[in-house]
Amino acid sequence: MTSYANLPAPSPEQGLNRYLQEIRRFPMLEPEEEYMLAKRWVEDQDRNAAHKLVTSHLRLAAKIAMGYRGYGLPQAEVISEANVGLMQAVKKFDPEKGFRLATYAMWWIRASIQEYVLRSWSLVKLGTTSAQKKLFFNLRKAKARIGALEEGDLRPENVARIAHDLGVTEVEVISMNRRLSGGDASLNATIGADEDGSTQWQDWLEDTDADQAGDYAEREEYESRMALMADAMTVLNTREREILTQRRLRDDPVTLEDLSAVYNVSRERIRQIEVRAFEKLQKRMRDLARDQGMLASA
Repeated sequence: MTSYANLPAPSPEQGLNRYLQEIRRFPMLEPEEEYMLAKRWVEDQDRNAAHKLVTSHLRLAAKIAMGYRGYGLPQAEVISEANVGLMQAVKKFDPEKGFRLATYAMWWIRASIQEYVLRSWSLVKLGTTSAQKKLFFNLRKAKARIGALEEGDLRPENVARIAHDLGVTEVEVISMNRRLSGGDASLNATIGADEDGSTQWQDWLEDTDADQAGDYAEREEYESRMALMADAMTVLNTREREILTQRRLRDDPVTLEDLSAVYNVSRERIRQIEVRAFEKLQKRMRDLARDQGMLASA
């Protein structure tokens, strides 16, 4: 596989503007060329072919990474995680499936970024229900749809609409919005220039308009993840599964003290079991996703 060290890498010293200009020099691939390069990688492990596949999609990785700029994390690190996901996609890509690499790669890129974001923000602080995770990763998109990106604290009618659309409470919308709003930047801020004029943040963002294909893909991905988690839970013994469920998969997590009374062990022991079970679950889900060619973020 192509080495990460051989790729352009964003850094605070280099500057994001320079990185974005640098990756523009890599040409986009025509379908036939992409297919032949992918075949060379699959059949011959041709590293030069893999390198061309990766570099031709660095702009896609950067574009997706820009959509996660509101989480208060270093943009260079988010882009680096996106590039890791891109390389994993190239490694797993099967050109005989009949679709383009970009279609396949965007799921790997998003999964890599989301795993990094969740690690950085802490699952415990964010909440662990599927609805709360959906809110975490979709709040900005929901705000964009109703023109509320620059509001700060949301107006009551917008809070109600977002809560309804995402299936969460209005209190959760308000709380999450306040956590994330500190890192927002103007969509019209200039980040570079080329022969066509200034490039703005919004030029790198994905289209946030809803569409049937996107909704179907999101629903299909959610169902796949749920099935993946159910399968992965089988690696846990009964006590680990019950404690993890009570601590991380409920809307109202049970306290360490309450569980220590149920199992007649110390609170610290409950915490240790919870952490170990979560680590086992993460590893199993990653292994299953890799084996099945699916995406899953632990």
